[in-house]
Amino acid sequence: MRSHVCPVHRRAVHDGRVAELTPRLRRRIEDDFSPGSAEMVLSYLGALADSAYAGQGRERLQAAVVLASRGQWDRFKSTMQLLKLDWRDVLMAGGLGEDDWRAVLDAELGASTD
Repeated sequence: MRSHVCPVHRRAVHDGRVAELTPRLRRRIEDDFSPGSAEMVLSYLGALADSAYAGQGRERLQAAVVLASRGQWDRFKSTMQLLKLDWRDVLMAGGLGEDDWRAVLDAELGASTD
């Protein structure tokens, strides 16, 4: 697998250990972003270190980044920077920071089949 440098984190994006994104989140990314940007978003989210999730569910935090980005590459990069500072702000920006986050997630991505 060929590595390339993530402009957000200034480090290799792929190290051979890419986390899986849920099918419904993958669909949302492919719907929201242009094809080239969607591939980059999938790559960057899949390459996030476990520590980036701060004990939160992967899909919830990944979806918050995607929803806050609104299909715009520049917003995605900014949201990834925000994630490095405070994951709670990312949840709020993505609309997943309140007690109803599960219902919001299902409304945004479709019902989970898990």
